[in-house]
Amino acid sequence: MDEHILYHSFCFSFPGVNSRIDISGNIPSLGHITGEDGDDSRKILLICDEHTLYIAEKICGGKNLPIAVLPAGEEFKTWASVESILKKAKDCGLGRDSLFIGVGGGVVTDIAAFAASVYMRGTRVSLVSTSLLGMVDAAAGGKTGFDLFGIKNLVGTFYPAEHIFMPLETLVTLPLKEWKSGMAELIKTFVIGDRNILRDLRQNRESVNPDGIREKPELLARLIAASVEIKCRIVESDPQEKGTQRALLNLGHTFGHALESSLGLGSLTHGEAVAWGLARSAELGLALGITDKNLHDHIIETLTSFGYEIRSPYPGQDAAAFMNALTNDKKKKNGRLNFIVPDAEGARIISSDAVPIDVLKEILGNA
Repeated sequence: MDEHILYHSFCFSFPGVNSRIDISGNIPSLGHITGEDGDDSRKILLICDEHTLYIAEKICGGKNLPIAVLPAGEEFKTWASVESILKKAKDCGLGRDSLFIGVGGGVVTDIAAFAASVYMRGTRVSLVSTSLLGMVDAAAGGKTGFDLFGIKNLVGTFYPAEHIFMPLETLVTLPLKEWKSGMAELIKTFVIGDRNILRDLRQNRESVNPDGIREKPELLARLIAASVEIKCRIVESDPQEKGTQRALLNLGHTFGHALESSLGLGSLTHGEAVAWGLARSAELGLALGITDKNLHDHIIETLTSFGYEIRSPYPGQDAAAFMNALTNDKKKKNGRLNFIVPDAEGARIISSDAVPIDVLKEILGNA
């Protein structure tokens, strides 16, 4: 690994989230993941996909540990992938005292943690997040799940990993498309939690990319750490999303998830959909008099500066399919759809009852 990526680690413990988070330069060793008590390697199952198999093998350090290798991609975030993990664990004779180690981006860590949550009614799980999206969104917070019936994350549990590792080493070779996917979630989090950092992110955008990691690793580490802290503070106040605080993290997701579903899961990255949805949320907030014009412009200009497609309608978007996906959002409560829009304090929830249909059609390009 390039020496420029070696620097002081960021470590957090969030009692309300039940996770320890370690942001560092290097991929963790097996001993680092399992602790210093010499965990029996016969009780360990590594879970990865085809793209992160080499990382899982590096973690093994030459030990012949069982590895469940999943096909890569959102389209494989399915029950079949969960079942393959459970079968591997059963065939290896793992018990409730075993440790599942998920190694990969958000798809892998979501599936691995879900499998851990249901295997023998729950076994230990640690995660090695290898993508920017996984680090700033999927891995922390305790949500697990998989897609079903064409709906993103329709099935899931709340099951926080005991330890989450975020090694910057894995981001150096991350494809630009996946990098931008994570950057959208980073932008979203700072819209909610810290507008000053949002300005810093925009001003340093030339350094916040795979090439920039080698030159300014501390900058990216600080941005990831700030994003994780914001998310975990929100999650601690509402760990199972029974109130309203954790729902604020869905800024951009109501529109974004509908776009993903209507285009076909896997047609675009989650972050691309969130960026588009964030633009729609800012426009909705502006139309309703909730989002200040300066804030709206700042969000739109930030998304544009990072090269996201935020035109409405999205190229290739089918109006009927989009509206069907939007009205069937899994987060509906009491039969009502909720939108999250930016405001002076961060973000707020707006019921669909308060959104005139003509306003909604206008920001959706008459979808």
